[in-house]
Amino acid sequence: MHQQVLERPADNMTVSSRHQRLFIPGPTDVADEVLAAQTAPMIGHRSDEFEALFAKCEEQLRSLFYTAARVYILAASGTAFQEAAIRNLVPGRVVSFVNGAFSQRWHDVAVGCDKQVVRVDVPWNTAVKPQQVEAALRDALVAGPVDAITVVHNETSTGVMSPVQEIAAVVRSLSPQTLVLVDAVSSFSGVKIETDAWGLDVVLTSSQKALALPPGLAFAAVSDRALAKAETVSGRGWYFDFVRLEKALKKSTTPATPAISLMRSLGVQLDRIFAEGVEERFARHAWLAERTQRWAVANGFDLMAEDGYRSHTVTTITNTRQISVKRLNAYLARHDMEISNGYGDYKDKAFRIAHMGEVQAGDMDRLFAAMEAYLAESET
Repeated sequence: MHQQVLERPADNMTVSSRHQRLFIPGPTDVADEVLAAQTAPMIGHRSDEFEALFAKCEEQLRSLFYTAARVYILAASGTAFQEAAIRNLVPGRVVSFVNGAFSQRWHDVAVGCDKQVVRVDVPWNTAVKPQQVEAALRDALVAGPVDAITVVHNETSTGVMSPVQEIAAVVRSLSPQTLVLVDAVSSFSGVKIETDAWGLDVVLTSSQKALALPPGLAFAAVSDRALAKAETVSGRGWYFDFVRLEKALKKSTTPATPAISLMRSLGVQLDRIFAEGVEERFARHAWLAERTQRWAVANGFDLMAEDGYRSHTVTTITNTRQISVKRLNAYLARHDMEISNGYGDYKDKAFRIAHMGEVQAGDMDRLFAAMEAYLAESET
């Protein structure tokens, strides 16, 4: 994926007093101070103290999403904002691009919301390409307007990263009224996503991936034109209603009771992210991905994701050596580490190594040393 070897980043952040353990695509390890923030005394969710915390976090999230508009915060998983985007922005038809398990989920969510869904299948382990989007959207527009497209930026199931900037440009050129909805659950804060500059209307994510927070919070950057569209749509529900969320956001709160303890952790972690530097964080993730890809090839494995579109946060490795992933993980567990098996039909045919959140270069060195020791033992 990379044309040159990137410079190794310094190990300048500590995750925990114990060794890094989780190399799975979520939940990821959480720093001790971030975990500890949850134990602070409870406060009222309509108090000045909470509203100040909420306002600080939302402002920092806007910077991280590269948007001047807004970021909604919910006590939920990322899937919640998949449903929210459909309920708020699709009164009629949506084109769903499916190239993995989580883009499949977004399609299923749209079907479950009783929308008119045009499904476009893209081979797994390959990216959604701009030319595919153009062809599918042209075909769909023959039957009438298309409210939105859905696309997953980084397919956690396959380790493929699709070029959403180029995809959005195609959509804006061909059908300016069509909204661009992006799932960035497993890439956000590990990869730069310029929401406003790229013309994205919804970018959603959750807390337990590259943000390196406990599970339980979901976030969505929502454009002005998306909010304006929501105001014209009926059946938005209540909990997921963008218009209701906007009214609460102006008061630095949420319509329903927020996850106060998780918000405290969010405040601490966002400070840590900006202390590291967002560009440095993106560069670290890129290096970790390159390091993992090089290790896989050097040790007799193949890379499952399409060349040129490989994720910066999770690498899917073809199990060409036909090792037992279960036994490998049992061995790694004795060293306080864990990787992930292949997803769905790829179980045992592949394995996934996540390198997101607070994973450092030294963590990868330790993981690969243990994996090489297991491989050597299994061959004797």
